Amino acid sequence: MAEPVTLKSAEDGFSFGAYHAAAEDARRGGLVLIQEIFGVTAHIRALADGYAGDGYEVLTPSLYDRRQPGFEAGLDAQGLALARRYSEEAPWDEVAGDLAAAVAALKPPVFVVGYCWGGTATWLAAARCEGVAAASSFYGRRIPELIGEAPRCPIILHFGRNDPTIPPTTVEAIAAAYPEIPIHLYDAGHGFVSDRSDHDDEAARLAHLRTLQLFTRHGGGRGEN
Repeated sequence: MAEPVTLKSAEDGFSFGAYHAAAEDARRGGLVLIQEIFGVTAHIRALADGYAGDGYEVLTPSLYDRRQPGFEAGLDAQGLALARRYSEEAPWDEVAGDLAAAVAALKPPVFVVGYCWGGTATWLAAARCEGVAAASSFYGRRIPELIGEAPRCPIILHFGRNDPTIPPTTVEAIAAAYPEIPIHLYDAGHGFVSDRSDHDDEAARLAHLRTLQLFTRHGGGRGEN
């Protein structure tokens, strides 16, 4: 069963919404699923429901609530402009505080997965948030902004080889700074898990399997949590 819940940041006391999807069947652990720049959209909620079907209790925080509660971008020019604006206005310190609240609200082990802007925020959570067992970052274009902050938990990264927004030099720079972190490349574009035109079934399925395998290796055993 899915329902909206309210979380409070320990950083500044701000209360913000989150989409909560209970684990179906035996619980593998908790999962913080981080939105794309477009907000907690129907697609992001569907991803949360999918992970709940995999056995995870999922929280998807609404990280733009200080700017527009419950924001979901339309795919018109105005919606895209607002999405970009909100993603750029949200400072990483603020985002980290909100993510820490989401992690703390879940019974361990807690994992993190995020897409696009949320892929960068996943790196942030892995570097700053206490209690993250493992993390999986999808096409985090802004990871170089946080390259000096080393993840404190196991993390894997996913990028599309044909992503026009993330050049090979960006991926190479991350690999050079952290050669121990697995980086998976797919014959796909940017949002290959999205519900938009750049979706790629094969890449999305393989990246999802790798994500579940990572979580299983780091405490996400069915029925144990």
